[in-house]
Amino acid sequence: MKQSDCTYSSLPNDVALKIASSLEVPDLSSLGCCSLVWRDLCGSDCLWKSLVRERWPLLNEAALQDPNFKGWRGFYKKQHKEVAGRAASVVKFVEQCSLSESLDVSNYLKAIECLRSMQFGFKDVQMVLFKPKLNVLLNLVGLHYCLNCLQVPASHVTEALQSSKISDRQVCVKWWKLGRWFYGFRMRDESHSRCISLQDLATAKEEEVLGVLERGAIHEVLQVQISVAESTSNLWSNQSPQ
Repeated sequence: MKQSDCTYSSLPNDVALKIASSLEVPDLSSLGCCSLVWRDLCGSDCLWKSLVRERWPLLNEAALQDPNFKGWRGFYKKQHKEVAGRAASVVKFVEQCSLSESLDVSNYLKAIECLRSMQFGFKDVQMVLFKPKLNVLLNLVGLHYCLNCLQVPASHVTEALQSSKISDRQVCVKWWKLGRWFYGFRMRDESHSRCISLQDLATAKEEEVLGVLERGAIHEVLQVQISVAESTSNLWSNQSPQ
């Protein structure tokens, strides 16, 4: 222990903090076990406040008005434990709304808004929603949330999809647009559909699909339906907007 303390004392405090700030949470916790000096430094509020802000960028100040607030490290641990419980409600909601492996865009956007209200971060989405065992519609909700709400760079999202082995999973989006007027007559409603992988959506190869998902059923778009790719032929074989 004395040797570890001596090693630390040979480093300027700002250099030691710089080293600690470059570590992920598990490594930071391990470093804090090396000695009493490193434990104090790795428990510094300045480090854990930065980690909280990085993981939960949508966190508002109201969330910090907790009478039991005992520092940023404790707050990080508390938030981390609550993630699973909060995510379970979103997973249950989407699964209930997509029993036929198809999800209406209104419920899809509602699920994304739930993540926003829970102040989910990018790591939370990776841990909870970027799982191959989940319905691909849940993967899509997480993908959309990261791109549009958290503004995570597409390259980071693509890397996360690939590491989770879900980048090639596909969804199909179908939407019906109000028929155009032509010389006083309204033409038949137009039907559009696209089958696309999560990776292609992340890299904006189908900007029209992303736009439809973001806007939902408004203005000229009458209905938007999102489906698991494998079940599309069964779900949409004779389907028309209600």
